[in-house]
Amino acid sequence: MNADNSQRSLCDGSENVLVVIDIQQRLASVMPEKVLKQVIENTQFLIQCASHLNIPVIISEQYPKGLGSTLSELLDQLPSNVQSVEKTCFSCASNTEFQGKLKQLNKKQVVLTGMEAHICVSQTAIELLNEKYEVFIATDAVCSRKKKHYKNAINRLLHAGSIATNSESIAFEWLRDAKHEQFKAISKLLK
Repeated sequence: MNADNSQRSLCDGSENVLVVIDIQQRLASVMPEKVLKQVIENTQFLIQCASHLNIPVIISEQYPKGLGSTLSELLDQLPSNVQSVEKTCFSCASNTEFQGKLKQLNKKQVVLTGMEAHICVSQTAIELLNEKYEVFIATDAVCSRKKKHYKNAINRLLHAGSIATNSESIAFEWLRDAKHEQFKAISKLLK
């Protein structure tokens, strides 16, 4: 798939996997407070939407012994069939367990949220693009400690062929139609 085609793609709920990258206690503690709040809220929203629409969710934790576990605010929202991966490599796609879980799901598109945009999110996105996945970055659900690193990461990922979007756009692309049986449930999440 070339970058020109992927830039015209919409998220397809039947082909999507939501990946929540390293939103962990110690990483969260060094993020700008306002930005962190936005990332948590938008990631919660995407997790809830994925649950309503039966979209698989994979979460990763970077060296949890040192960085702590995934934030409780997110753990409380995760569906029972969530898949979890511990890693030490920065890219999820470099982790054998993650690769296996993703391949087993047999999906073509991946939506990324998480920390930090310029490290783990970027490396994951680029490696997934190299594996021919369509990669969507929920820009309102990723962050870095420094705004300039975040902006640089999003710019780099756009040039690499990722699609930058936002959590609400993703949810409505998953729905596609107000007649969808989960439209009302997801619309209520926005209030």
